[in-house]
Amino acid sequence: MALSKPAVPRTLRHRRQISVEGYQREDGLYDIEGHLVDVKTYPFPVSHGIKPAGEPVHDMWLRIVVDDDMMIREAEARTEARPYPGSCETITPHYGNLAGLRIAPGFTRAVKERFGGVKGCTHLTELIGTLATVAFQTRYGAAESATDLKPPHLDGCHALDTRGEVVAHFYPKWFSKKS
Repeated sequence: MALSKPAVPRTLRHRRQISVEGYQREDGLYDIEGHLVDVKTYPFPVSHGIKPAGEPVHDMWLRIVVDDDMMIREAEARTEARPYPGSCETITPHYGNLAGLRIAPGFTRAVKERFGGVKGCTHLTELIGTLATVAFQTRYGAAESATDLKPPHLDGCHALDTRGEVVAHFYPKWFSKKS
C-alpha cells in the first residue's frame, strides 16, 4: 500500500471494484462505460437466501454517450447482480433519463434531483459522477482546441485555479493574477 503508515492487522470484509473506460466513437461521440462490482468475503444474507462469499452482491453497468459539448445524448444501465431481485433492477431503465443533461456546473444537483433517494439506485447514482469525470478525461483537448471558450476543467480543483502557477504555465490565456 502506498500510504505512509502500514495498516494494523486486519481482515478483508468487502471489496468494491469500479472500472470506467472512455471511448471515442467513429461518429465523433464518446461512450463512457462504468462497471461496479461489490463482493463480500463471507456468506451474506440477501432477499432470496444467502449469497456465498466471493459472489457479487452488486454487479452493475452504466453507459453514457456524450458529445463535445458534454451533453449526454444516450444512457443505459444494467443490473446483473443485486441483493433484492425483482426490485433493484426495476429502476435501471430510469437511468435513460440522464439523456439531455449537460455535464457542467449544476450537473450534480440535477442528478440528485432525478435519481436521489427512492428515485434511483444508490450504486448507479454514485457511479454517475465518476463517469462524468472520465467523460472530461476522455474528450480532453478535443473540443478545447477548437474553441475560444475557457476549458471547463479550469477552476475545478486547487491545482487548476486560474490564479495559480499551473494555469499560468500550461494555460496562460486563462491565467488571472491573484488579487
